[in-house]
Amino acid sequence: MYHYDVFISYLRTADPIARWVRNHFQPRLRELLDGNLDRKAEVFFDGSVRVGGRWPDEVRSALRHTRILVPVCSPKYFYDEWCLAEWASMERREKLAGGDRPATLIYPVIYCDSKNFPPYAHERRWENLTEWNHPYEQFQVSPKYIGFHDRMNRIAAEIEELLSDAPAWRADWPVLTPQPDVPPASRFPRL
Repeated sequence: MYHYDVFISYLRTADPIARWVRNHFQPRLRELLDGNLDRKAEVFFDGSVRVGGRWPDEVRSALRHTRILVPVCSPKYFYDEWCLAEWASMERREKLAGGDRPATLIYPVIYCDSKNFPPYAHERRWENLTEWNHPYEQFQVSPKYIGFHDRMNRIAAEIEELLSDAPAWRADWPVLTPQPDVPPASRFPRL
């Protein structure tokens, strides 16, 4: 069964994007979805992983148990193996869900520079948030924040529609993950 409504996928190693997701995007999306739904909205992002939790396992489980993927995209997003695995997992699920009307399970947003995205990414309709991609907490007290909040209201309403159309959960939903790096050999001799 589903545990999460939305899985936010983003380039975790890009500090401005990570701060923007933590400071602005994730809290507003959670708050607005929660206001729109008749139940508590559940949003997963990497800040949801417990301290001491096994990050790859928790991410894999969360993705399998999530209805909609919301990738926050920049050109480097499409070079990160985790981001690509999350996108590809949900793309495969869309194909498996099939039916008369293909499911839309990926709701991509643009953080910056979409002209350098790969061709397959341009096949989707995007929500462009480049006008509001300010990672700093002070953005919340700027006049531009009202425009961001209004846009997030529209995004929450659109995601709410996708959630209602999401296919029933299946235990065989594919979840792709990159292979972990082999740890480097110790430079110290074993005694």
